[in-house]
Amino acid sequence: MENEVLLDNFETLVKTHSSRELKEFLDDQLITDIAELIYEVPEQAAVIMTHLTLSRAVAAFRILEFPAQEDIIRAVPPAKTAELLNELPPDDRTAFLGELPSQAVTELIKLLDPQERKVTLSLLGYPENSVGRIMTPDYIAAKAHWTVAQVLQHIRMYGRDSETIDVIYVIDDEGRLLDDFRIREFLLVPPDTVVNTLMDDRFVALKVNDEQEEAIQVFRLENRVALPVVDDKGVMLGIVTIDDMLWIANEEHTEDIQKIGGTEALDEPYLDMPIFRLIKKRVGWLVILFLGEMLTATVMTYFEDEIAKAVVLALFVPLIISSGGNSGSQASTLIIQAMALGEITTRDWWRVMRREIFSGLVLGSALGLIGFVRIQVWNQFFHTYGEHNILIGIVLGISLIGVVLWGTLSGSMLPLILKRAGADPATSSAPFVATLVDVTGLLIYFSVAYMFLNGILL
Repeated sequence: MENEVLLDNFETLVKTHSSRELKEFLDDQLITDIAELIYEVPEQAAVIMTHLTLSRAVAAFRILEFPAQEDIIRAVPPAKTAELLNELPPDDRTAFLGELPSQAVTELIKLLDPQERKVTLSLLGYPENSVGRIMTPDYIAAKAHWTVAQVLQHIRMYGRDSETIDVIYVIDDEGRLLDDFRIREFLLVPPDTVVNTLMDDRFVALKVNDEQEEAIQVFRLENRVALPVVDDKGVMLGIVTIDDMLWIANEEHTEDIQKIGGTEALDEPYLDMPIFRLIKKRVGWLVILFLGEMLTATVMTYFEDEIAKAVVLALFVPLIISSGGNSGSQASTLIIQAMALGEITTRDWWRVMRREIFSGLVLGSALGLIGFVRIQVWNQFFHTYGEHNILIGIVLGISLIGVVLWGTLSGSMLPLILKRAGADPATSSAPFVATLVDVTGLLIYFSVAYMFLNGILL
């Protein structure tokens, strides 16, 4: 309801062509409401941005999705574009430019002030998924020989331009990081206290070429609002703040969920992506999975004679396939999520395998027992499976134990193997694991059947 009122008031002011009243109206709204308004009336985004004060326009621009940001840059006058880009924090500006085609980046870089251009080009020079891409050089640094009073005076002079003043960093004359302090540690000691008397040399820093996904784990473990970024020599280059990490974590989570679902990661919101690009993202995996499932027909053909002699075996093929695929999908999803949260690493493969062997045996035994009981009950009432119902039940039960055990092992080990090989564990999606287990599950099923029923039904 509030959004409808906001939209109605905005449209009324636009129709009256009252620029002053429109500006006052927009400046009275929350930044999140401004963003929602831009999403509601994207054709008016340029009007909205040009009537906001620069600081509020930047604040709104920062929280918009990339497609909306791109539309705004295309729609507003060049002068407004230059203002926005120069006022954006370096990390947000780099994140936006990093999504654009190189030709567009070249043109927009020209609009930046010399100092901002230098910083932006420096950040863009780091690998796409590295910490260097999301760091900002705007931070407060102090020297070890300063007093607390000098540090506080330095903050008053330069803190306005810093990304955050919650954490103060101590560096030496060469720029190497020596320690970090929360601001409260300076506020709670006498002003004449020398900084080096407070130092304990215990700090956590990110390397500039670290993967962003690894940085997420460090933030989660250290519970920090900001972390310093250093090069291989320990020289401090910038900081990464928690808001950037939350954004990256959300993108990583979304990308993993899409991959787990058996599709390539979407680089745009679902409704904004052209339909043929969306199809292209999905068709590759579907073709691969389809070709994989065709091996199921090959296995069935190989055991065609056995199926012809004992048609009853074919009745349980869907049951075997679904049980193996479901157990594999469960295991792969759990392991991928645990790896994303930093709960396990490739070094834990043996512990994971032992747990999954036990889990697979217990789960398979449960399903096998249910399958055996079902055959006996059905045969008791309907005589569906004939005089060899006990053997058929045993074949189904043992096959389910083997198939579920194999599914859990495949689903749990494949993500770890891919991670060890340097690939994305999410690539071992649930559909991929299910397809793999479908084919091998049939081999297990018919092999067990041949073992128990050879000379009887086969």
